[in-house]
Amino acid sequence: MEVMSHSSSFLLPADEASAKRYALIVLNQNLPRFTPLLWEHAKLRLCADGGANRIYDELPLFFPREDALLIRNRYKPDVIKGDMDSIRPDVLHFYLSLGTKVIDESHDQDTTDLDKCILFIRDSPLNQESSKLQILATGALGGRFDHEAGNLNVLYRYPDTKITLLSDDCLIQLLPKIHRHEIHIQPSLLGPHCGLIPIGAPSAKTTTTGLQWDLTDTEMRFGGLVSTSNLVKGEKITVESDSDLLWTISIKKQDPNKTLRSG
Repeated sequence: MEVMSHSSSFLLPADEASAKRYALIVLNQNLPRFTPLLWEHAKLRLCADGGANRIYDELPLFFPREDALLIRNRYKPDVIKGDMDSIRPDVLHFYLSLGTKVIDESHDQDTTDLDKCILFIRDSPLNQESSKLQILATGALGGRFDHEAGNLNVLYRYPDTKITLLSDDCLIQLLPKIHRHEIHIQPSLLGPHCGLIPIGAPSAKTTTTGLQWDLTDTEMRFGGLVSTSNLVKGEKITVESDSDLLWTISIKKQDPNKTLRSG
């Protein structure tokens, strides 16, 4: 079985991380404190509809000593895409004046704004077959539960694309059953709380190493055992399962001027 490796090096400062190759999608929820770091090192930056309001309103708050207009000009999205039911007219006009590409897909009500942005990234020339972009989505957790559920569903719709959903408190990734997974932990950034959740289908057999309460050919299902409130013990976790699983781990509250800082 092929091994799939996972790392959260995108949360490290530029001089401490290996080459970063990811696209960033900003959704319409509060921006995590590490958003400036992710933004500055992303290969492609998209706002999903009302996510543009968040960049416009909240990013200047990360730099209280700088002029808000300068910050808004510096952090310009490459693309705004969605059904355009949330973005404010003043925000739309501002980014249009800066040359941001705006794609109105209000005709498509069968996919979420996150779906729409992922499809744009997958079709982008930057997403080369030999070096595919990882996708980070901020604001994917919190707020309305139906939105959260839709974002989790997106992970299952694109199992061949590495997608990480981020909030200020945690991240979530899909672990497809066709791979054995190695998850590399940066202890200064992540943990110790974690979980493995069989949302898509029950798991008859899941085996792990590196957790406080490891699983050995363990059955997991809703209505039975689900591995929540587990703890990481080391810097490498392995997971093998007969079912797709969601992996989640807490993000530590750090001084944003130290570990989680912009370059």
